[in-house]
Amino acid sequence: MSESYVKRLFTILLDAVTDADPQVQEQVCGALCTLGESQPEEALRACEEHLRLHEKLAHPYRTMILRVMETVVNCHIGELDKDLARASILLASSEMTKVKELVCDWQQAASNVLVAVGKRFISSVMEEMLSNFQPGVLPHHFVVQTLANLSVSNVFGMVPFLTSILNTMLPMLSAAKTDSMRVVFCCALQRFSEGTLEYLANLDQAPDPTVRKDTFATDISNAYDILFHHWLQSREAKLRLAVVEALGPMSHLLPSEKLEEQLPKLLPGVLGLYKKHAETVHVSRSLGQILEAAVSMGSRTLDVQLDSLLAALHAQICVPVESSSPLVMSNQKEVLRCFTVLACCSPDRLLAFLLPKLDTSNERTRVGTLQVLRHIINSAAAQMEVKQPFILSSMKPPLLDTNSKVKRAVVQVISAMAHHGYLEQPGGEAMIEYIVQQCALPPEAEAVSSGPEPTMCNLESREHTLRPPLLQPQKLGADNEALAADSVRAISVSTLYLVSTTVDRMGDVLWPYLLKFLIPVRFTGALTPLCRSLVHLAQKKQEAGAHALLIQYNGNVTLPSPYAMTTRLLAVSSSPCLGGGRGAASLRLLSVLHRDIHPALGPRWATAIPLLLEHLDGYTEETLSRKEWEEKLLMFLRDTLAVVSDNTWICQLSLEMCKQLPNYNGTPQEKNFLYKCIGTTLGAASSKEVVRKHLQELLETARYQEESEREGLACCFGICASSHLDDTLAQLEDFVKSDVFRKSAGIFNIFKDRSENEVEKVKSTLILCYGHVAARAPRELLLARVESDIFRNMSQCFSTKVLGIKVETKDLALRLCLAQSVCMASQAICSSSHGSSFQLLRKPELVAQMMEFIKAEPSDSLRTPMRKKAMLACTYLASLEPALEGQAQADLIHSCLHGVMAVLPEPEGVDGHQEVEHGPGRTDAHARVAGSRWDRPLLSFQPLYLDTMQALKDLLTSLLQRNMTPQGLQVMVEHLSPWIKSPRGHERVRALGLSAFLLQYFLKHLHISALVPFHNLGLLLGLFSPRCADLWPATRQEAVSCVYSLLYLQLGYEGFSRDYRDDAVEQLLSLKDGLVHPDPAILFHTCHSVAQIIGKRLPPDQLISLLLTLFEGLGDPDKNCSRAATVMINCLLKERVNVLLEKVPEIVSVLRSKLQETRGEHVLQAAQHSVYVLAARHHAAVVSSLLGSPLPFDSHTCTLWRALAVEPSLATQVLGLLLEKMSGDVPFKQSRAFLRSSAPDRVATLPPLAATCALYEVASAPASGPAVLELYPQLFAALLLRVSCTVGVQLPRNLQAKERKSASSGLASRSLEPCSSAVDALQAVLLRGGNDDVVQCMEREGGWQLLRTSAGHEEGVTRLASAMAKFAGPRLPLVTKALFATQSSVYEIQRVSSTAFLAELLSSNMVNDLMLLESLLDNLLARQKDPCARVRRLVLRGLANTASGSPDKVRAHGPQLLTAMISGLDDGDDPHSLVALEAMVGLARLLDLVEAWDLRSVLLHVAIRIRPFFDSEQMEFRSASIRLFGHLNKACQGDCEDVFLEQVVAGLAPLLLHLQDPQPPVAAACRFALRMCGPNLECEELAAIFQKHLQEGRGLHFGEFLNTTCRHLMHYFPDLLGRLLSTSLFYFKSSWEDIRAAAPMLTGFLVLHVEAERRPQVDLEQLLAALQLLLKDPAPAVRVKAAETLGRLVKFA
Repeated sequence: MSESYVKRLFTILLDAVTDADPQVQEQVCGALCTLGESQPEEALRACEEHLRLHEKLAHPYRTMILRVMETVVNCHIGELDKDLARASILLASSEMTKVKELVCDWQQAASNVLVAVGKRFISSVMEEMLSNFQPGVLPHHFVVQTLANLSVSNVFGMVPFLTSILNTMLPMLSAAKTDSMRVVFCCALQRFSEGTLEYLANLDQAPDPTVRKDTFATDISNAYDILFHHWLQSREAKLRLAVVEALGPMSHLLPSEKLEEQLPKLLPGVLGLYKKHAETVHVSRSLGQILEAAVSMGSRTLDVQLDSLLAALHAQICVPVESSSPLVMSNQKEVLRCFTVLACCSPDRLLAFLLPKLDTSNERTRVGTLQVLRHIINSAAAQMEVKQPFILSSMKPPLLDTNSKVKRAVVQVISAMAHHGYLEQPGGEAMIEYIVQQCALPPEAEAVSSGPEPTMCNLESREHTLRPPLLQPQKLGADNEALAADSVRAISVSTLYLVSTTVDRMGDVLWPYLLKFLIPVRFTGALTPLCRSLVHLAQKKQEAGAHALLIQYNGNVTLPSPYAMTTRLLAVSSSPCLGGGRGAASLRLLSVLHRDIHPALGPRWATAIPLLLEHLDGYTEETLSRKEWEEKLLMFLRDTLAVVSDNTWICQLSLEMCKQLPNYNGTPQEKNFLYKCIGTTLGAASSKEVVRKHLQELLETARYQEESEREGLACCFGICASSHLDDTLAQLEDFVKSDVFRKSAGIFNIFKDRSENEVEKVKSTLILCYGHVAARAPRELLLARVESDIFRNMSQCFSTKVLGIKVETKDLALRLCLAQSVCMASQAICSSSHGSSFQLLRKPELVAQMMEFIKAEPSDSLRTPMRKKAMLACTYLASLEPALEGQAQADLIHSCLHGVMAVLPEPEGVDGHQEVEHGPGRTDAHARVAGSRWDRPLLSFQPLYLDTMQALKDLLTSLLQRNMTPQGLQVMVEHLSPWIKSPRGHERVRALGLSAFLLQYFLKHLHISALVPFHNLGLLLGLFSPRCADLWPATRQEAVSCVYSLLYLQLGYEGFSRDYRDDAVEQLLSLKDGLVHPDPAILFHTCHSVAQIIGKRLPPDQLISLLLTLFEGLGDPDKNCSRAATVMINCLLKERVNVLLEKVPEIVSVLRSKLQETRGEHVLQAAQHSVYVLAARHHAAVVSSLLGSPLPFDSHTCTLWRALAVEPSLATQVLGLLLEKMSGDVPFKQSRAFLRSSAPDRVATLPPLAATCALYEVASAPASGPAVLELYPQLFAALLLRVSCTVGVQLPRNLQAKERKSASSGLASRSLEPCSSAVDALQAVLLRGGNDDVVQCMEREGGWQLLRTSAGHEEGVTRLASAMAKFAGPRLPLVTKALFATQSSVYEIQRVSSTAFLAELLSSNMVNDLMLLESLLDNLLARQKDPCARVRRLVLRGLANTASGSPDKVRAHGPQLLTAMISGLDDGDDPHSLVALEAMVGLARLLDLVEAWDLRSVLLHVAIRIRPFFDSEQMEFRSASIRLFGHLNKACQGDCEDVFLEQVVAGLAPLLLHLQDPQPPVAAACRFALRMCGPNLECEELAAIFQKHLQEGRGLHFGEFLNTTCRHLMHYFPDLLGRLLSTSLFYFKSSWEDIRAAAPMLTGFLVLHVEAERRPQVDLEQLLAALQLLLKDPAPAVRVKAAETLGRLVKFA
């Protein structure tokens, strides 16, 4: 490219800088910078010339050009010659000083150019700057600014000029009157000072090492006088800040005597600015620099100012810090830096100032002081080292502070102390204890402030060593103490862990000192972090001395004993998820201390503790079973005791456990567990004296008022009894005989030492102890002691006699304990090997006592577990000998049933409403509401109710087990019968549930030695079966379960094996699932099915009793059950008519006579039967009569239509008549609603409409299946054509009004709209014909809805054909034969529908299997000349579908298919004919399958014909033509003729550009086409690129892909450059913005990669003109790409 072209290129881009779009401006600047990379000198000259020639160019655009210049200069500073640098300097200087007013962006950009050039040409820049910096004349603002920036960007170059600059500038300071000018002078002095200090700090690298600070002292001193004495007093805040920023670095250059002289004034002056400025960071930074300067020269004046300095700085540090304010945070850092300086020079006075403030009343003062103290401990460690005892003693007041923010600060100070050895001094232990105290803060604060503490049990067990939590900065408001407390605890935990693990010197301080905090209760909250730290410290100790004991007591009585630690850690492990996972932490500590606990424990604990930790790791607090976990811990304790096997050690451990019991008064669960541990330990002890002594102490010291403690004490005695039964019983009996239970003489002073209530609690505990002793006692010893020692003492403790009169206790706990203990003891007896033969003499007494408990409970409410526990006790008692007498058993059953059945579903007062009675008018809706109330879970009632009901079931089965006969079962049902018939729904559902459970139990345990009759089967079925229609869903399901069990019981009594499964009876299970929320029709149909199954399996001798029972059920107050009885009676009569033949006419006659009197369902069923009988003889008359019924058909008419389908031959005749009626009349008539109507309305004719509705009703009946199958082809074809010709057809006006009225009233179940009714009928025929899959497939794909609409009808037919081919293939031959006849239909829409159906069939392989291919192709080819374009288009689609359905047949029919498609391309005069579109799509599908010879003859013709469609305005045509072009290339397989290759080359550029087509389908088609074109281009690299980047679904980086493609094109096909460029230039005018943007990209990449010898082929003149025109495109994206392309023309530069 010649120089003139380079210049023109820059000119074009520089002219485009004024574009209004910011993105275009950015891209233009980027292009200029890109060109500048290659031609830096030309770029700078062009920019300079452009700015010089366009004096009136607005300053924003001048700014952008100057920034380009800055970029070029910064990147190529080493390549610039002096002349160009001089020109750039002059231009930038001119731009910077062109106007006197401040235009910051513009002048700053010019200044930046000067600074950039000054990095190399500092002399030239300074020459120009000094020419504008003349003595006596105030310079331009940015001249001073430039000098300031130069002094820091080129320190070594600028410092030599500073003396002359300062000499010139100092007189100007007095002349500067404006604040802005003074600010820039201050900035300059600041930068000059900073540059000088940097120069002096690096003298070894400086060009002039003789420069000294004294050189600038005089000038800086003079400048200081003006700034400090005059400008600092300004009212302008910005100026004051600029002055103070300058004074900081200037103070280092002042003469020492000057600084010493000025400090008394300077420091107060700077400190005074704190009161004048909100943002004080600049003041603090400058103050720090001044202090550093003063200290470095050993100022004596500083001591005088120290008090005021400390006060001011302390006030700054006490300002509340907002985490969202970085300026305040920065100020705090600078203030702390000042304190560091003062700490290094005056540590005594600093501490004398700070430490007294720790005891002030102001919170911020205390927090700020602690913050400073922490900082100086860290930053001035050497100076503070000798002050450590003094600092530690001063920390006593903060340790007592209760403020959360102060606590946080104290913890941070202690953390700093730990790193510097403070805690090793006397008083350090108090600091450690303080940290532990804060770790023990309650976690409630955490839950309030930042969500719940992590409760994962595996929090500790995930890693052996946890990283400390990161402390996020939090906003601490004055009213947010919870948040502060959270921070205190979190930071304390983190600090303790960090100090333990990272500060090596703290190991000897913390170990074993931290152990003393394990036992005290007040440190419980800190156990988790304590254990973690102790584990780490212990491991370090172990590494240091592998075989030594970790704990050396050496007379240190404050350390806990091994027994105390074992007890404590084991107890707290029982609640492993509390405290952030203290269970795992405690177990780990135990593991580490195994040698100190006992020398023998190491190997066992090495395997046992990891298993416990692994168990915890798999659960959360919600999923962990406490019972299972406690059992594992107790097993761990038992193993430990077994390994130790030292009675002295075990006794000492038990003593420690008892000693620690009071510590857990506030944690009942842990205390309960500790009781279990004591029992386990005493069980392992061999000393009986110790055992009895501890048991006695436990009985004397227990807190009997606490329920959990009573339970824990009882568990302890039970566990102990497993090893020491005699001693345990003896100790209990001794306690019963003790003073506690001695009576006094006076009736009003029954117990001397204890209140009545407390004695009741003691009794409860003792009774519970006996229960646990019985449950845990060795079975071989239990039976001999149970009556004499256990039940006797229980009774003695429970019974209270005053003056010989038995007094009934009212204490609930006492009664509950007795019931539980009786249950436990009875269960223990049952589980004994001799339990079945054991005679329990106290059984009647115990059962009577339990019944009294049950009767004493309120019958309508359930508030306590008394019933449950009493019934459980009776359950185990019932299984023991002797058996209960008949009346006693009946009373027991009656009492228990009444105690549970009568309980209301909810306790009184829960939601303020009572149980709703099921009166005669009760509806299903009411029942559903009641059912939902019953099913709704209650917070406390529901679990208690479920447990009580389970106890009742267990009791009844226990009683039934003693009499497993039909009579025994009848007895149980008789007890339940009043509840089964109860008017209250909740009682019925409970009774049916119990009945089902008992029947299932009876069936499961049925053993028949001889065939005997089940004589009461009919009575039981008659009782349960009508309940299948109960108002309550749960009752219905339970009733079916009862029937199911009864029928299998009958089969069992008939001799069938227990595992036999009867198909008919098994159907009941599927019926059961449908009874949850059915409508009435489904409900009674289910009852009918149940009756059918009963009729099949009922013995003949039981039928009469069943019918009599059902007839009694007709009077059931529940109308649903009454109707169910009717249904079942009818069904049984039908099924068993041979038994009651003479009764059938009478029953049928009665039902028919009731039709006009009532609308009962059973009467309507009788009428259906009558209609069937009538239609069997006069079907034509019946059909005609019913067709005359008003439309829409009412429910009775619909039901009668369905009755005609009962018998197949009758149904066939009826369907044939309806087909004749539907097809024998015109489907619609045309009428004009208004005279001015543009098009006539199509109104449906009534006879075909009525026949269609009737056909739907008949086909909907399940029995119509055979008839539908017989007429399937005719029905399908007729209904499909009926659907097509009724799309858009309206109802007559009178029916429209009725339809609207029905819809508004909600009475219409189905739409009468003609097309919808036809679709419904077609669905019914398909369903009845066994093609459910077709219907479901259409439903899923929305096909039925499409069939109903004009726009979607064709697609709906297509989906129907696809579904038929997939699921109903064998039906197609006859269906297609029926549809072939529609070729000559007068209705165009019918021809369209049939053609669409037939065309879609060809896409399925089924046509080959059915040998339909030839006939379908012939029929479609015959329709190719149809006058309707839609038909012709569908013909082409069908022919193309052959590629999918019969690909192996395409070759045989290739010429025919290609001829049809090519003729389709030329169909009609419309260039965008949909037929042509279909032809292109079809050709693309067929090309891969036809013979190569057949294709070669049409290849070129097709390629030429479709080329114009590439740029069609319609997306479908672009996509189809481009994809077809790809298939043409694919068909060539890399072996194409030169003529076709020419078409490939011609299409290459359009395909590349259309990758950016706004329509995704077109872009996807281009991807495919380019992948197919690759092999034909005979370039492996290009083909590989297309395959790699253009895969479907892969993201495409268009720029990168285009760049790579163009590189290979220019390398392998350089001759194509001209054609590609001309095509690309053509698309510069495309109507699509995306393609207009892509075209210059293609152009740019082509010229970028063109070889040097090919460059003359590029018409640069034309290209630049086109790109210049694109820079004016209305779309910003296009202009951006044009500018980008201009930048790529650097290749020609």
